[in-house]
Amino acid sequence: MEYTGSSYEGQIKRDKMEGEGEYTFPSGTKYKGSFKDGTFHGKGTLHFKNGSTFTAEWKNGIPQEETDSGGNYKFKDGLEYREEDWGYCDGYDRRFYTETLKGLKPAGRSQKVDKEPAPPIPQGWYDCGDGVYNPESRIVYSYSVHDFIRNADTDEHKWIVTTCRRGSDFFVGKNYVPPTP
Repeated sequence: MEYTGSSYEGQIKRDKMEGEGEYTFPSGTKYKGSFKDGTFHGKGTLHFKNGSTFTAEWKNGIPQEETDSGGNYKFKDGLEYREEDWGYCDGYDRRFYTETLKGLKPAGRSQKVDKEPAPPIPQGWYDCGDGVYNPESRIVYSYSVHDFIRNADTDEHKWIVTTCRRGSDFFVGKNYVPPTP
């Protein structure tokens, strides 16, 4: 594992991960739970660097959808994803999750992002939800200390520059013309 940048702490049987343990990927994502024959097997949770989690019943490294748990993705703010009956930020209700929990702000006070206060965005960069994006290097960094999160591919780059909030370095108003990416 030292060759791949991964690490494991837990029970070992016949030189394989077996029983309860914690496996850390090179990205910083951690799996905490049961192992069998060197794979995720039984109840376990993936803990992502952005604070979100995915809990499931695993069989030979694959989350089992037919079980009662079926896999449960929970965002950093505690919002649980549901494929059926998803009422958050759909075509009819565009409120942020914090607005559904705490109510809307008074008239004239816009909420631009789910987390208030909005994190600062360097001039010319974008807020892509899990960090800030530098369109010149095509890298997403963490909000606070600008740690590397990931490289954006062409599709993500296009989505970010056409959809996400930008650190202001230009006039935004009636005659605003967006820059060409």
